Amino acid sequence: MELSQRVRIPVHTDQVWQALNDPAVLQQCLPGCQLFQSTGNNEFEVAVQAKVGPVKATFKGEVALSDVQAPTSCKISGSGKGGVAGFAKGGADVFLEATEDGAGTLMSYKVSASVGGKLAQVGSRLVTGAARKMADDFFSNFVRQLSGDENMQVEIETLEA
Repeated sequence: MELSQRVRIPVHTDQVWQALNDPAVLQQCLPGCQLFQSTGNNEFEVAVQAKVGPVKATFKGEVALSDVQAPTSCKISGSGKGGVAGFAKGGADVFLEATEDGAGTLMSYKVSASVGGKLAQVGSRLVTGAARKMADDFFSNFVRQLSGDENMQVEIETLEA
């Protein structure tokens, strides 16, 4: 599953970069996240409860940041195991650029994910839909938290692959 999107964030790029590197912010924004704890330089332990079709499980695993070019880009990669539900792994390339007026940030990202075990048996359409919803929810929550407006309507633009 691959997904490329862009979202406008009404805060300066430096603030967005700081939030992308703050485990507490990431935990609050990631749906179903029960744990997001630093284990080292740009490495984190995570636990996320997710439901894909009839399969519901808590996935425990790791997330790491690499190719860090502060404050404009990084690669986020992660993997997790959900017991009998199977496993999930994926990543995102994230790019930040200032808006024309310099007061906001355009964040673009390309997400890729794959699953195995029972998750793979529920079908790619359900997996893709659940992954898209999780990405949309995370980035919408992220924008709302940074803007300070929890009711803000967030527009996420899908980009050509």
